Amino acid sequence: MLSHADLIVTNGRVLTMDEANPKAEAIAVKDGLILAVGDNGSILDRKGPDTRIIDAKGGSVVPGFIEAHMHLFSGAAELAHLQLQGVYGFEALQKVIRDYAAARPDAKMLVGQGVDYTVLPAETVTRHHLDRILPDRPFAMAAPDHHTMWANTKALEMAGVLHGKKVGPGNEVVMGEDGLATGELRENEAFGPVLKLAGEERTRLGLSTGGEPDPAPSTAERDADRDIMRRGLAWCAKHGITSIQNMDGNLYQLDLLSEIDAEEGLSCRVQVPFHYKNFMTLDMLEKASSMAERYSSDYLHSGVVKVFYDGVLDSWTAVMIEPYADRPDWVGEPLFTPDQFRELAVAIDRRGLQIAVHAIGDGAVRAVLDGYEAARKENGKRDSRHRIEHIEVTTEADIPRFIDLGVIASMQPPHPPGSMGLPLEPTVSRIGRERWHVSYPSRTLKEAGAHVVFASDWPVSPIDPIAGMQASMMREKWADDMPDQRFSLHEALAAYTVEGAYAEFAESRKGQLKPGFLGDLVVLSGDIEATAPDALHEIRPATTICGGRITYQA
Repeated sequence: MLSHADLIVTNGRVLTMDEANPKAEAIAVKDGLILAVGDNGSILDRKGPDTRIIDAKGGSVVPGFIEAHMHLFSGAAELAHLQLQGVYGFEALQKVIRDYAAARPDAKMLVGQGVDYTVLPAETVTRHHLDRILPDRPFAMAAPDHHTMWANTKALEMAGVLHGKKVGPGNEVVMGEDGLATGELRENEAFGPVLKLAGEERTRLGLSTGGEPDPAPSTAERDADRDIMRRGLAWCAKHGITSIQNMDGNLYQLDLLSEIDAEEGLSCRVQVPFHYKNFMTLDMLEKASSMAERYSSDYLHSGVVKVFYDGVLDSWTAVMIEPYADRPDWVGEPLFTPDQFRELAVAIDRRGLQIAVHAIGDGAVRAVLDGYEAARKENGKRDSRHRIEHIEVTTEADIPRFIDLGVIASMQPPHPPGSMGLPLEPTVSRIGRERWHVSYPSRTLKEAGAHVVFASDWPVSPIDPIAGMQASMMREKWADDMPDQRFSLHEALAAYTVEGAYAEFAESRKGQLKPGFLGDLVVLSGDIEATAPDALHEIRPATTICGGRITYQA
């Protein structure tokens, strides 16, 4: 007698991502695992008196999306902030900020997100512009990349940075000729005191310090933080995401998620790293090992150490081999020296942990590859699957090293200038024409044989994996002689499923729809194979299922 399924999806165009059985009509799930995949008739034979039936109505059914690089806690908090993407010109900026402020008369700090570096086309934003908009209440706004903020005078005064602040390498409080801060704050040490005014510092600890809340949160604060996490998880489920590889972390995030899991179950599977900062000492890696041992389930696990090596191109904080094209005396300042990073990589690798490093400039990418090579020489070859996050510029000489060292290329289709509404400037001028052909080289790396995994870096970019797939399929060249970096539909889908599973050593459990795999799948509103690339964003998740449990339904 056939086992009865808990849940059955019928009438779908099932894309299993399983090469041995690529397509089907229906799928059955039992006890959180995929029971069977096949045609409608054979799967409906698994129907029992309590089986829930979902009619896909001809829509595509795909493995649950695996978001391989995002920031869950801070992104969830930012859902309540002023969203400034697409706002251009002083008048438009003034209107949305004032409207936002008027609707929140009691907010102690007002924060905006996603404002473009060229929001004022002919000028550089300063505190004086923001003072004209909002002189009497503290206000700050972040660039989409979250590496630069601009604050008004009130916020700078309250945060104690109007007269400058001593910061570490790669950070800067930009100062004016009058001896006061201009309002532009580059990297976390510079803008951290301003963001602290908003009272959301706990949501950013996994980014800012990698440490734990001190003092310990009150019961009410902890309850509020769990609610923020729940909002973030729900936002992910709404977009078809069933697995999250978080890219900032501390023990507090793991504990909050564990409490949610115990109370009602997690709607997404989450991996949370230990964030190693450049002010730490190597003995602190013991905490990373402890986190990995304490959390190792299919729903919540650690085992990764996240590191930032450099900043971003637009604020000249990414580390380059040769100087910036528009700043010929500057290559950026690394957060670690190459020797420091090599020592760190060897120490992390020796513990059997995975490493994920933010490296955007070609100088940073090379330094990280050098560190991974040193770890292999020192500790011996193993299936480490160390990662580099972003890889916005590299060199032809370093591309084969990804394959030789087994390094995962973690890339974000919304990030290349010209994608998803991003302007070309100032980024392409920062990079310089001679480096364009090795910039955002997703297909170049894939064709060379590297594992390329896709993600959004939310809240830096919109979280939607389908929009990311569309961006990867429709990416335009900046010049005719540049290599084509586009992915096909199936390649892009694999980068959000199969490759995402590989990146967390879970390719035998998820990323495909096959018997025995985790019951993580998404029913889409239409047939993605029959949809033109420029209309792909119109396809939406209709039902998200994680572990056989419906976590979102339109």
